[in-house]
Amino acid sequence: MFCLPLTLLTALRFSRGRLHTNIVSLVSAFSIIGIALGVAVLIIGLSAMNGFERELKSRILSVVPHGHIDAIKSPYQNWHYAETVIRNTPGVKAVTPYIAFTGLLEHGVDLKAIRVIGIFPERASHVSTLPKFILNNAWQYFKAGHKSIILGKGIANSLHVKVKDWITITIPNANVSLNIQQPKRIRLQVSGIFCLSGLLDYQLALIPLEDAQEYLCYGKGITGFEIKAENPFNADKVVYDAGMKTMHHVMITSWMKDYGYMYNDIQIIRSIIYLALILVISVACFNIVSTLVMAIKDKRSDIAILRTIGAKDKQIRAIFLWYGLLNSSVGSMLGAVLGIVISLNLTNTIKGLEYLIGHTILSGDIYFIDFLPAQLKVLNVVFVLLITAFLSWIASWYPAHRAKKLDPARILNYK
Repeated sequence: MFCLPLTLLTALRFSRGRLHTNIVSLVSAFSIIGIALGVAVLIIGLSAMNGFERELKSRILSVVPHGHIDAIKSPYQNWHYAETVIRNTPGVKAVTPYIAFTGLLEHGVDLKAIRVIGIFPERASHVSTLPKFILNNAWQYFKAGHKSIILGKGIANSLHVKVKDWITITIPNANVSLNIQQPKRIRLQVSGIFCLSGLLDYQLALIPLEDAQEYLCYGKGITGFEIKAENPFNADKVVYDAGMKTMHHVMITSWMKDYGYMYNDIQIIRSIIYLALILVISVACFNIVSTLVMAIKDKRSDIAILRTIGAKDKQIRAIFLWYGLLNSSVGSMLGAVLGIVISLNLTNTIKGLEYLIGHTILSGDIYFIDFLPAQLKVLNVVFVLLITAFLSWIASWYPAHRAKKLDPARILNYK
């Protein structure tokens, strides 16, 4: 029990000794700086990946339905039985019918092709949190029979419209009895604008389902069903099971088809960050080898004296293992503090940088968000510190093992 404090205290004495006046201190300082930078960058990178994953779940997986079951041939008539069996499928949390079509919006000389979704306003929140992103609580005014439409903020900006403005939408004419089908042009009033700060702001518009049925001459028909799964990462199986129970010719898709690449990319980048930055930390940690070799050479007489007064091999080795770990610990703590501070302020820091350079780093019309998110997790910090300590121990072991083999008689005779 006494061995460990003695070796640790000796290592501390060595680190505070005259090494601060020679080249060993310089090599040790560079080693500490390298470890600190590696730890800080790894923590920042993992925090950014955590932030992207959080935004994916809160802005995409909470807004878009986890799955769709669509009729092969629209409109889907007599769909109430199918809705019941889908709702009763294990793993399905909610289901609601919808209509989807492509329309061309026009306001003055501005044109924009978009995807329009017809929904039941009172049931939309069952499968999506999109109503929470409607600005100025305008969702309460979104009702059938009022010629209303809700636009994404990106669409509204492109068309230069605001709430209560009137726009024209051109949609395909579904009346197949006409020899020449002329598209329908319908005047709609913007009743609200939603802001997700991402790609959906530039692609999506909402109208009440009853209005969509009227515009497309669907009668009581629909395009299909939107489904929310209890576990979004199990949506493929849940939607497939639900689709098989409808006893209808349907097409089955999940959110993985359109947005799965985002989640996969986040996991791949996270793995690359782990690999690349652990290699960086490894290089920094193995600078400890140079530090210890030089320290052992500088402290040969002290080692010889310790051996002559009874220090055992394992105690000599432990002293220099502690010496290497102490250097690593200083770098790890500095890096952890730096990484935590930057991670907690990463979003605001990047926004400030964007303001200074006058350029947006993440564009909402390309990525699913227009800012750099960050979410610091304690487990990530602990993991990084443990990995750094382990690599430092490995780097320290060989020089410490060599130190115990020094012959005190030859060293003292040489002196």
